[in-house]
Amino acid sequence: MEPIDIVGIGNALVDQEFEVTDEFLQQHRIEKGLMTLIEDEDQERLIQLLSQQGELKKQSGGGSAANSLVGFAQFGGKAFYCCKVADDQAGQFYCDDLERIGITTSIGHKKHEGKTGRCLVMVTADAERTMRTYLGITADLSVDELDENAIARAKYLYIEGYLVTSPIARQAIVRAKEIARANGTKIAVTCSDPAMVKYFRDGIDLILEGGVDVLFCNEEEGKLLTGTDDAQEALQLLQQKAKLVALTLGKNGALVGDGERQVAVPGVKVKAIDTNGAGDMFAGAMMFGLIRNYSLAACGLLASHAAAEVVSNFGPRLTRDKQQQLLIRLQHEPEFKLSSTN
Repeated sequence: MEPIDIVGIGNALVDQEFEVTDEFLQQHRIEKGLMTLIEDEDQERLIQLLSQQGELKKQSGGGSAANSLVGFAQFGGKAFYCCKVADDQAGQFYCDDLERIGITTSIGHKKHEGKTGRCLVMVTADAERTMRTYLGITADLSVDELDENAIARAKYLYIEGYLVTSPIARQAIVRAKEIARANGTKIAVTCSDPAMVKYFRDGIDLILEGGVDVLFCNEEEGKLLTGTDDAQEALQLLQQKAKLVALTLGKNGALVGDGERQVAVPGVKVKAIDTNGAGDMFAGAMMFGLIRNYSLAACGLLASHAAAEVVSNFGPRLTRDKQQQLLIRLQHEPEFKLSSTN
């Protein structure tokens, strides 16, 4: 059997990105900077408003964990995704998108009646993204979507924080962690969004229960999780929950620590156009570095540069060519020292 580096479990969504103004958000009472779940009818109404007042910039396959796996795979990693889509045009688009990139999924012929989830991403002039998501069929992701054999064979299980909004998805998380721990598969977790920590804290605690191997969160999520206003202190407290913590700081880079070593990852100065997917790419790139046994500094440097490339463009993903060019360029930099020749 072909080896698997990472098995991800997360939402399967088709992203549609619109460029909007702050006034648009205020006019329609949309809280800026957060992901909010809405019903299908509300999303359809919002699409009509966006079509009249905003500009559609991009459509692509999405979902936090999926975006990270795409970044990981396009650097050269082997990824498998456990997810759920409907038997509709969007579901076929989603499957074709991941297959084209080289990511195997648990979907196979198991498409279901219903509607594939969709995420409306509204981007303002300051590059901040605000999301309104109708989960559709992905809200019913359950243990049935898990490929237990793939999880048992993988080096890492990667869990998306957005799943904690669904009771049956929480059951799938618990089962996936049981399989991983029984087979020596390491566990990585991303918080995904501050709203998950604010409003679904018990679900985030469930993911982290018993400790995990890798935790990704941004500064706001880290401070919410630890109750401190200091990023450095948050990093230290989070290391009680995870062996390795990556705390992203936006344009200021990131703090990465594993209890023994700590690295301050410098930010990369770019003109930010769209921050959607920056954290997902950071995680995907860093996971690639960890799989290849890069040093912590090299992992952080690759992740920081990859995230900077993402915010310089519309959409949460880069092309494979752009990622490969980035990897080649960084490997020639003096500070990009690998602890492995892989």
